[in-house]
Amino acid sequence: MAGDTELSRIGISLPKNLLDKFDEILELRGYSSRSEGIRDSIRNYITHYQWISDVKGERQGVITMVYDHEQRGLLQTLIDIQHQYTSNIQASLHSHVTHEKCLEVILVRGDGAVIKDITEKLMAQKGVEAVKLTTIPIED
Repeated sequence: MAGDTELSRIGISLPKNLLDKFDEILELRGYSSRSEGIRDSIRNYITHYQWISDVKGERQGVITMVYDHEQRGLLQTLIDIQHQYTSNIQASLHSHVTHEKCLEVILVRGDGAVIKDITEKLMAQKGVEAVKLTTIPIED
């Protein structure tokens, strides 16, 4: 990726508040352009995806998730997803951060592919703002 010289132009639509926050971070970090910040963000996203893809074998871990509880239908969807994986979810902790934002910490154990599937299903929901998976292998 670092050696790519051919550039492609794309157009994206973003909520103004998200773009404003992104621009603020770009300025604080000294990026020369929005494009460079977006390229860096995409590289980080790809690296993160590849890291999550490498979760294999028996694992113990935690999924940390921030979401907007006012997003219509989201809470029920998140509960339904967790109920699909009751044999892998050991416990969860829910915190009301603000009136709109919630933080949920989910303790998981089981096959890495299943844990990855849970994480990706949660991540794909509209209104989920951040999801982070951290695991360690279970050694006998």
